[in-house]
Amino acid sequence: MITWSQAKIKAFQKALLDWYDQEGRDLPWRQDHDPYHVMVSELMLQQTQVQTVIPYYQRFIGQFPTVQALAEADEADVLKAWEGLGYYSRAKNLQGAAKQLMADYNGEWPHTAKELQELRGIGPYTAGAIASIAFNQVEPAIDGNAFRVFARLFKIDADIAKPQSREIFDEVIRAVLPQDRPGDFNQAVMDLGSTYMSAKDPDPAHSPVAQFDQSYLDDEVLAYPVKSKKAKPVVKRYFALAIHSEAGWLLEQRPSAGLLADLWMMPLINRDELAETTLMTDEIQLAADQFAASTGLNVAFADAGVKMVKHTFTHQQWQLTILAADSEPVALNYLPAQWVNDFDRVALPTVQKKLNAALGIQ
Repeated sequence: MITWSQAKIKAFQKALLDWYDQEGRDLPWRQDHDPYHVMVSELMLQQTQVQTVIPYYQRFIGQFPTVQALAEADEADVLKAWEGLGYYSRAKNLQGAAKQLMADYNGEWPHTAKELQELRGIGPYTAGAIASIAFNQVEPAIDGNAFRVFARLFKIDADIAKPQSREIFDEVIRAVLPQDRPGDFNQAVMDLGSTYMSAKDPDPAHSPVAQFDQSYLDDEVLAYPVKSKKAKPVVKRYFALAIHSEAGWLLEQRPSAGLLADLWMMPLINRDELAETTLMTDEIQLAADQFAASTGLNVAFADAGVKMVKHTFTHQQWQLTILAADSEPVALNYLPAQWVNDFDRVALPTVQKKLNAALGIQ
C-alpha cells in the first residue's frame, strides 16, 4: 500500500469534500442528521439501488415517522411497507432495533459505533454511518463503495470477500478520515463510488480525486478491488400450489425464521424431497398426498400450464412449477393460512408477485 504525507491527506480531504459540497446527491435522508433517518435509509440501501429506495424510504418515514412509532407498529404493517424491497430480515431488524431503543435506551440513541452495534441488525458499516453522520464521530463506514474507492486509491490487493480484509481497509480509511467532517466524508465516498469510481464503466480521468488514484495513474483501475467469485446459487425446485375457492386464493404464512419469514405466499412442495419418478403425473400426485398429509386438505392438482417461475436469492435460485386446483372455501383456523382476494392487505414477497403475474392474478 502507498503511504501519504499529511499534506497529501489534507489535499485529498479538501478535493473530495469540495466536490461533495458542489455535487453531492440530494437524497431525502440527507435533509437532516436524524439517526433514525440514517438507520432506515442505510438498512434499505443494503443490496438495493438508491433510486429504488427513495420512494420506499419516503413512504416508510411517512407511515412510521419516529422510532417510537416503528417500535409500536404491528409487524405485519412493517413487512407490508417493506414489500418489494426484498431481504425482509432487514425490516424485522429495523423494528427490533427500534424496540431496543425504546425499551433499553428510553428512546435515547447511543452515539458510538461500538454501542450502536448492540442494536439488532446493526453491523460495523451501519454503525459507522450512523455514528459519523448523526453524531460526528470519527468512524469509517466501510461498504462496497468504500472498498472499491480505497482499493483503487491505494492499490490494496486484499480480497474484499474475506472478512479479515476489513481490518486493512479500516486502518487505511482512518488515516485519511477528517476529524471535523467524518459524516460528509463517508457520504462523499459513497457518491464517488457510485459515479466516477463505479464498479462498471468508471470515469477515473474526470474524478475529483484523479490525482490521488494510484490505480488510475498506473492504468490498472479495473484490477481493483480484488474479490474472489461467489459460489453459484443452489437450485431449489418446488411446486407452487395455486389453490382457489370462492373465498379467494390460499396463502400460507411462512415460518418466522428463514427465507421470507412471516410473509404470505402460496404453499410450496419441495420437489427434491418427493420420491423419484419419471412421470410428472406421479410427481403431482405425490405432492397432493404430501399436502393432504400436512394440512388435511384433499384437492386434485394439475399442471397450471404456465411458464416456470424463477427467483434468485443470494445463495439459492427457486424454480417454481405451478400446480392449480379448485377447492371448497373450507375453514383454515388450524393452519397458518388464509383465503385471500385482496393481495394488497397482506405482505407478499416478490416471488409471490411473480406467481401472481404468471397466473394472471391482478
